[in-house]
Amino acid sequence: MWGRLARSGIIQGVETRTSDERQAAAVNTTTSLDRDQILNLCELIHTSRSGNLPVAGSRVLGLFRCIQVTLLTLRHNLTQELLADIHTVSQSTISRVITVYTPLIAEALQARVPGTGDLDPDRQYIIDGTLAPCWSWHDRPELYSGKHHTTGVNLQVACTLTGQLAWISKPSAGSVHDAKAIKESGFLEALDATTHIGDKGYIGLGMITPARKPAHGELTNIDRRNNTAINRVRISSSGALQISRSGVFTRTDYRRSCGTFEITIQAVAGLIFAYTL
Repeated sequence: MWGRLARSGIIQGVETRTSDERQAAAVNTTTSLDRDQILNLCELIHTSRSGNLPVAGSRVLGLFRCIQVTLLTLRHNLTQELLADIHTVSQSTISRVITVYTPLIAEALQARVPGTGDLDPDRQYIIDGTLAPCWSWHDRPELYSGKHHTTGVNLQVACTLTGQLAWISKPSAGSVHDAKAIKESGFLEALDATTHIGDKGYIGLGMITPARKPAHGELTNIDRRNNTAINRVRISSSGALQISRSGVFTRTDYRRSCGTFEITIQAVAGLIFAYTL
């Protein structure tokens, strides 16, 4: 369908040309999506809007380039002034495009993002937390994380024992401890906590965790062996955390206003589950 849309001129800003399969499938290193994936996203948004696309950027950029601009922002957290220079438009145009298209991407890909109810109750998961950094807004002191010594939001991540990313939680304030964040996410209510693996931050929740060294004491040999075994398994989650960091919200401090952070995270999560995994 996207081919018909492109040929008919509905998807503006994309040059319709013939190319070999290798060129068409080549991953765009600036957006992490290849041309066909971007066109697929254009089709999803065009269909969801019944063809009534936003006015922002439509005249000077077209749908395809509006999506490209938004993907660049989500991927690299570039300044709007730089994006304006790259696409030879005004900074205000870039701002309007990002403001309008970020929620559209999140909405179009929402169905691809698994919730706790979509996880396999018979599968064992590794749980870990990560901080998505942002600017230090004076009226949002709860975003400061004492653990990371910076501001941001807490995201809980679940992956399989083979390191496949399976779930990303909704954001909690950066000051929220991992144990509280996972409880508030609904993960432990939807799945049996006793079968899942976490680090020492999840001690007391019934999960499989390393033993903590007792005060003024030493771990037993059994505890040491168990800790080694658990930590070896937990290494699998490093790949899933790296995938979850593939968006702007964990690369550098989030640039836009605090009120747009959650929808941006939703958009990045949609892109990860729809096109990266």
